[in-house]
Amino acid sequence: MKVRVLGCSGGIYRNAATTSFLIDNDILVDAGTGANGLTLAQMRTVRHIFITHSHLDHIASIPLLADTLFDDLIGAPLVVHALPETISALRAHIFNWQIWPDFSELPAPDNAVLRFEPMPAGGLIELAGRQIESIAVNHTVPAVGYRVQSAGKSFAFSGDTTTNDSFWEALNRHDSLDLLFVESAFADKDRELADKACHYCPQLLAADLAKLKHHPKVCITHLKPGCEQEIMQQCREAMPQRDVQQLKDGDVFAL
Repeated sequence: MKVRVLGCSGGIYRNAATTSFLIDNDILVDAGTGANGLTLAQMRTVRHIFITHSHLDHIASIPLLADTLFDDLIGAPLVVHALPETISALRAHIFNWQIWPDFSELPAPDNAVLRFEPMPAGGLIELAGRQIESIAVNHTVPAVGYRVQSAGKSFAFSGDTTTNDSFWEALNRHDSLDLLFVESAFADKDRELADKACHYCPQLLAADLAKLKHHPKVCITHLKPGCEQEIMQQCREAMPQRDVQQLKDGDVFAL
């Protein structure tokens, strides 16, 4: 299994994009602005998108992917897996014929190029030998993280979250974890804002990561632009026993 980081920033600026990870060549986990970095040929191989939650920085590319790949997807739709609440938000606020056409009805409802598949927290899907598990997390909207396993190797992504038990308990139910992408959007000085926005800062993340019995490589994602060095220094100081690094666009992990 190969995991390629298309985007992992908490904002946008030159050479930085928002959350999207490519698994092998056919699965996206989130589809923020990072997915725009794929070539047209690479986009054509994507068949599944697993969405953590409905916020724009995690779904921005879905409407444009459906439009760009329209002819390729007739008869072989792009499948979007997400919480029922997330799908409802996408239908109401994006694919509503005002912001964007409803590609789940085009070119015809029985032959649409986009298909929404509800996936509850705790759900498990297997795709070509890869098991994708949805795990409830704690954010301002209904949200999940994901754990992906293939050939005995696994990685997990927290999505956007703050202090919770569900994510860590779910990971601990498995025998191992090789790679963890986890957010720390804010520095400790912004703890009050992190609490209101339901994001981690290094202090909060360190307290939760102590719940994890495994010792994977830990990659910090969703850092706010301009605060990256401060956040990473605080993460390393708060978690000296962990193998912690900053996740960056373009990183590739082979598991």
